[in-house]
Amino acid sequence: MPGPLVRALALLLLVAVVASGVASAWLMSRTSEPQAVRRILDQDGGEVEMLARMLSSKIEQNLKLLATVADGVTPAVLNSTPKLRTWLLQGRQVGRVFDSVVVLKVNGASGLRLQGDRVESVAAISGAEQEVLQRVRANGKPMVSGVLGDTAAQAQLLLALPVLDDAGGVTAVVVGALRLQSQSLLPPALALPVRDDTRFVVFSRDGIILSHPDPARVLGPLRDEPELGGLFMRNGAVRSPVVPGKVVLADGSVVGWAVVGLPQWVVVRVNHSPALLQPLVAAEQRAWWLAGAGMALVALLGLGALWWLMHPLTLLRQRARAVLAGEHPASVPWSEQRRALANGEVDDVVRVFGRLVQLRRQQLRNALVLSRHLDAVLEQVPLGIALTRAQRIELVSGEACRLLGYDTSAQLVGRDLLQLVSSAPDGADVLERVRADFAAHGSFHGELPLARSDGATFWARVQGAAVRLDGPIEGVVWVLEDGSAEREARLQHDWERWNDTLTFLPNRAALERRLQLLLSERVGRGARANATLFPEAGALLHIDIDHFTLINELAGHASGDDVLRHLARLLQAQVRQMGWVARLGGDEFAVVLPGANVHRATALADQLRRVVAGWEPTYHGRSFSMSLSIGLVMLMHDAAVADVLSRADMACYVAKRAGRNRVEVKAVDAAQPGASPAATMDAASSSSA
Repeated sequence: MPGPLVRALALLLLVAVVASGVASAWLMSRTSEPQAVRRILDQDGGEVEMLARMLSSKIEQNLKLLATVADGVTPAVLNSTPKLRTWLLQGRQVGRVFDSVVVLKVNGASGLRLQGDRVESVAAISGAEQEVLQRVRANGKPMVSGVLGDTAAQAQLLLALPVLDDAGGVTAVVVGALRLQSQSLLPPALALPVRDDTRFVVFSRDGIILSHPDPARVLGPLRDEPELGGLFMRNGAVRSPVVPGKVVLADGSVVGWAVVGLPQWVVVRVNHSPALLQPLVAAEQRAWWLAGAGMALVALLGLGALWWLMHPLTLLRQRARAVLAGEHPASVPWSEQRRALANGEVDDVVRVFGRLVQLRRQQLRNALVLSRHLDAVLEQVPLGIALTRAQRIELVSGEACRLLGYDTSAQLVGRDLLQLVSSAPDGADVLERVRADFAAHGSFHGELPLARSDGATFWARVQGAAVRLDGPIEGVVWVLEDGSAEREARLQHDWERWNDTLTFLPNRAALERRLQLLLSERVGRGARANATLFPEAGALLHIDIDHFTLINELAGHASGDDVLRHLARLLQAQVRQMGWVARLGGDEFAVVLPGANVHRATALADQLRRVVAGWEPTYHGRSFSMSLSIGLVMLMHDAAVADVLSRADMACYVAKRAGRNRVEVKAVDAAQPGASPAATMDAASSSSA
């Protein structure tokens, strides 16, 4: 069965084929549809513009007929009523085209009217004629009035021409009245549609319909006309276009328009026929069918090619799963398997995979050997060692099993190590202290009451260190030692006389007593002669915690006590092989290094300083930086204990005054008894952070 990669590639191929096919068909339709619509719009626009030009031509022809009358109205004719009457009767042909022709004098608003074959005087002119007279007189140009009349049968237009004198002034106006639906203007047959789904509409610049397939709509408002009201009306006013145009509405209607020049009429053609786009729709359907067939063919060919290319990879996956399941036949060489597969990239993958299998087998063998070595070490090491992950024991040494009263490590593996504490007296408080130490220091050093397999309790010295790998804690390594004897010793009545109850270190009295023994001749070098040759009995470090009061003030005295306890264990761990540690009091400690020379003592002091500088305890979500100021003095035979402690304290004071976090070595007084020239220092030396 193909693997997830092959299935994903197949799905990706299908998606790519379908997407490309759909995109191609869509682009084709998007490209062809605008072209077809553009052709339809061009066709409709051409017909509309032709009709607009025809109407403009009719208006011009009618104005030219009026011009034949106006050309004969000379000043002599205009000033003689008989001559003007004779001239109008000679122009009866004009009277047959117009309903009436009126020649009005500008100065007196009087004149003659030609109506049919009769000429009569104009006693009074209408308001429309008066408006036309004033506008032509003001502009001196031909004009066409708006629509006059209340019904389509009565509606008419007035066409006016000025009669100019030699100076260019208007002396008279020739006005011709023309019925709107006359053959000379907009006959009803003009609005009849060629098809039922097409209509021509003509409207004026003030939004009055002049021609419409429905006679009842003539002289109606444009805003009531479907499609056109929303296209040419804005806020109740007509937006009369000045140039031809065309548009496709949302319902598929094609609207084209053109403008008739002088009267500023707009001719509109509305085409509702979906048959115009039917060829395009059919072509799109054929394109989609062809695209679908092409996609299916390409998908089948692609899947076949993909299967042929991915078949070796499928075989490789099957063999890989067999290796992971431990079922791969070791008798089949990888070279024979490669011959069953393809060459090229897959063959390279097979070679790499074969190498990885060999490395895996080697790693398994190495891990097995290492595990057996570790088992042997854990069985023989005289320390109780346990490794926990998520608080569950994974590895445990034989000594730890014996301390806890178990016969084999299998009895402890998988158990919660801290459950051995919780069953003991005061277990809950001890567990809380363990968690607090890990939160503050990332480790634990102390005594824990552990329960044996038989239910008895013993006190163990326990050290726990977290194992981290670039992130959270991966596990904890525990070291267990039997501390029952030390605890029994602390219960003696005089234990507190010589030991500090907070850190369990020797106190100042114990330090002075042991220093006295170290500095006396009988424990120094054994003889006065040897004491002269080897005056140094060792070194003394006076240690003071820098800014310790801040911890007490900001985190509380309980946190300060925890810092003192942890620092005591830290110092013990560092100097265990070279000397011993005592607490002088407060935040001051002493380290005695018997037999150490100045170079070795200075190196150890600087090591202590660096270790503590890298320790940042955390309390109540706040971290504290730690540092030590250390004063170092060499111990000389027959020296007074009080003098040694005083000089060490003075060296520590100098270290603090010099900036803290440093080691200050106090020079040996050359006049001191027992001091040799070789042991005398010329000046104090220091080591800073």
